[in-house]
Amino acid sequence: MTPLFPFTLDHALALIRIVVGLLFMGHGAQKLFGWFGGHGVSGTAGWFRSLGLPAATGLTLFVGLCEFLGGLGLALGLLTPFAALAITAVMLGAIATVHWPQGLWVTNNGFEYPLVLLAIAVAVGLAGPGLYALDPYLGLQWPHQPIYLVGLLLEVIGLAGLLALRERQPAVQQAGATTT
Repeated sequence: MTPLFPFTLDHALALIRIVVGLLFMGHGAQKLFGWFGGHGVSGTAGWFRSLGLPAATGLTLFVGLCEFLGGLGLALGLLTPFAALAITAVMLGAIATVHWPQGLWVTNNGFEYPLVLLAIAVAVGLAGPGLYALDPYLGLQWPHQPIYLVGLLLEVIGLAGLLALRERQPAVQQAGATTT
């Protein structure tokens, strides 16, 4: 029996890339431009500062650009291994700096949802964008797996450095305690 619509792996990859890529563009626009209810560069930098992260304004620009341009590249299937690496960097950072201490489940602000997005970025980074993308249309032939795996290793090293530079938050004083 012939399916009504022959949905292929290439169609599935395009659907995943477009939806996730556009959502990441929106998150980047929140950080960079304050669009869609975002706080812009200064507001996001203040939040990063409150997490003890170094160079908060620069980090905000980096994260916002990774989300916006990585999302654009993912949606279009353009420079796909690099777009996937940009998304991977942001999700690894979000898990390590914000969500990990809360546990797995999103109901506790855990890392469940960022892990799903990370898995999508890893899968596209390793598999490539599929047929319905600009990379194959433009004749861009990438060795997806080597580029992605080397980039992932560099991201993990960079994240370790970021975490090492993170300022430790002061311990919360007990109620009624006084300092001299």
